[in-house]
Amino acid sequence: MPKNSKVTQREHSNEHVTESVADLLALEEPVDYKQSVLNVAGEAGGKQKAAEEELDAEDRPAWNSKLQYILAQIGFSVGLGNIWRFPYLCQKNGGGAYLVPYLVLLIIIGIPLFFLELAVGQRIRRGSIGVWHYVCPRLGGIGFSSCIVCLFVGLYYNVIIGWSIFYFFKSFQYPLPWSECPVIRNGTVAGNPVASAAVSVVEAECEKSSATTYFWYREALDISNSISESGGLNWKMTLCLLVAWSIVGMAVVKGIQSSGKVMYFSSLFPYVVLACFLVRGLLLRGAVDGILHMFTPKLDKMLDPQVWREAATQVFFALGLGFGGVIAFSSYNKQDNNCHFDAALVSFINFFTSVLATLVVFAVLGFKANIMNEKCVVENAEKILGYLNSNVLSRDLIPPHVNFSHLTTKDYAEMYNVIMTVKEDRFSALGLDPCLLEDELDKSVQGTGLAFIAFTEAMTHFPASPFWSVMFFLMLINLGLGSMIGTMAGITTPIIDTFKVPKEMFTVGCCVFAFFVGLLFVQRSGNYFVTMFDDYSATLPLTVIVILENIAVAWIYGTKKFMQELTEMLGFRPYRFYFYMWKFVSPLCMAILTTASIIQLGVTPPGYSAWIKEEAAERYLYFPNWAMALLITLIVVATLPIPVVFVLRHFHLLSDGSNTLSVSYKKGRMMKDVSNLEENDETRFILSKVPSEAPSPMPTHRSYLGPGSTSPLESSSNPNGRYGSGYLLASTPESEL
Repeated sequence: MPKNSKVTQREHSNEHVTESVADLLALEEPVDYKQSVLNVAGEAGGKQKAAEEELDAEDRPAWNSKLQYILAQIGFSVGLGNIWRFPYLCQKNGGGAYLVPYLVLLIIIGIPLFFLELAVGQRIRRGSIGVWHYVCPRLGGIGFSSCIVCLFVGLYYNVIIGWSIFYFFKSFQYPLPWSECPVIRNGTVAGNPVASAAVSVVEAECEKSSATTYFWYREALDISNSISESGGLNWKMTLCLLVAWSIVGMAVVKGIQSSGKVMYFSSLFPYVVLACFLVRGLLLRGAVDGILHMFTPKLDKMLDPQVWREAATQVFFALGLGFGGVIAFSSYNKQDNNCHFDAALVSFINFFTSVLATLVVFAVLGFKANIMNEKCVVENAEKILGYLNSNVLSRDLIPPHVNFSHLTTKDYAEMYNVIMTVKEDRFSALGLDPCLLEDELDKSVQGTGLAFIAFTEAMTHFPASPFWSVMFFLMLINLGLGSMIGTMAGITTPIIDTFKVPKEMFTVGCCVFAFFVGLLFVQRSGNYFVTMFDDYSATLPLTVIVILENIAVAWIYGTKKFMQELTEMLGFRPYRFYFYMWKFVSPLCMAILTTASIIQLGVTPPGYSAWIKEEAAERYLYFPNWAMALLITLIVVATLPIPVVFVLRHFHLLSDGSNTLSVSYKKGRMMKDVSNLEENDETRFILSKVPSEAPSPMPTHRSYLGPGSTSPLESSSNPNGRYGSGYLLASTPESEL
């Protein structure tokens, strides 16, 4: 019989399709497995080694080393969100106080669910579709939803890599192109030989905002005033998007054989850059002010439910839960790999990276805040001098020790308070600013604004600024690439496992398809679509996916049974802590989070920050009706496979594979993949001299019974039960999907 053949017979009759293991084995002829041509554990010799090598070659691809696998998981989980979203959330939600809810949720939700995904992927050795079909066929739609969410995220995430590529190439010049506003002469930008030098003015949009803000919105994005104004394609960003997808395609086209090698650089290089930036940042004037401001806790924020909701969402995105990338990477592991240690290690490194990035960001932003504060003091001192010269203010209001040629922030604050006290009734007409350092540090800049505006502006004040800019954006490209490799694995691995499509052809097809769909994000209004996909389209579906994953394992498959499987796989029993987290705490917390997310969407209509060219400022706008319809459609499409698959399998319109039985010969023992056994049969499926060697396959679904039939345990009068059996060469229990 061919090594991968399988005969499956399903009948809707009163006879059993599958009988108990004892009956099945009674029908088998005695097997002399030492003489079997399928045995590879007989006498030592060349034939045995050749047979083992052949079997291993046909087995599932595996990581070259444990280091390569860990770097892949780190590269996937540590991404752009660690660099700009986590620092922003710290700044917004109480500084050091935000670390408390984040750590609590990381421990009770993040690490247990990360461990769960690692374990099921490693045990079943399939992508997300195969894993959840295996654990609970009726919830098999979870895997399809994960693929769709990965597609949505990958579409806009690679656009951000394209932005980083654009800034990377623009960094090879001095001074940096975003360090100064462009000058216009007679209505023509300076540098045009035909332009007259009679009149020189600064570009109005840049003068009203800042050089870095102008470069981002006008030179890079050439952004429109709203999401309704398409404005056509931005050819510069279209080209960068093409480069980004080409890089990703080359990195993943061979699966882990190609992406695993890329991870050595893409996962380690960002830490080198972060370390360099930390050392450089700590030497900057004002860096300590930024770090102290960040770690000064605002305790009232700890009781804010919104802070806890945002912390939970960040935990999901930081660890990559629900995307399927974690499951895909762990499916290439050996069965005896200590995934419990991996879960703790990767989670700790992820948190450490977020804190390290936050230190770097606030050290640099502290330096920038001091510069901006000094600039504010100089500008307002000039106003005061003008008022003194025009006799609007009396010189008696100026303290005698104040020297305008060497004015410190302390002297200005004293002078400001005196003028405000004396001129209380007309003070607002003077237009003076307090120029407080805390005000500069409190200015929340999130997401792309933090990386492409605030941080780039700070780097213009660095000595050798082009070098630091090149390093920074090369780091962003590598962080994004590591996450994109995991995201693509969340799409390609389950599809290739399930539908057996050619790996290279399917991967290239995905990249080409994603590039053309991604043109939506490189229009002049593309940044607003990035906001829609990033802030709304993935958050709710991911929460639903993760909570159903937890329920599928903890409540349907069974936490006790799952813990026993882990004990057999790992060689030790995981802490009891995980039992209670999986069974009770994590589902409850995620149910609360899901409810809060739905309420939040209902109470606060979704919107985006639009850049208004005429005002040279941002304005918060709500999504128009057509955009809201698109957003709702995205959420529905991402979650729709879950109820569809459930209904189809509940009414037997789609096979759940529960009537399949496979028998495997490998290394001298016969293993059964018993996806259809009754619970009291599940321990008797190995014919081996050493019972302790018997692996217990994870999925143990009940056998499919015809209409009106009874359990095989209740009736065993039919000795000639019908069943399908096949012979597989495999190292793990597998089923036909």
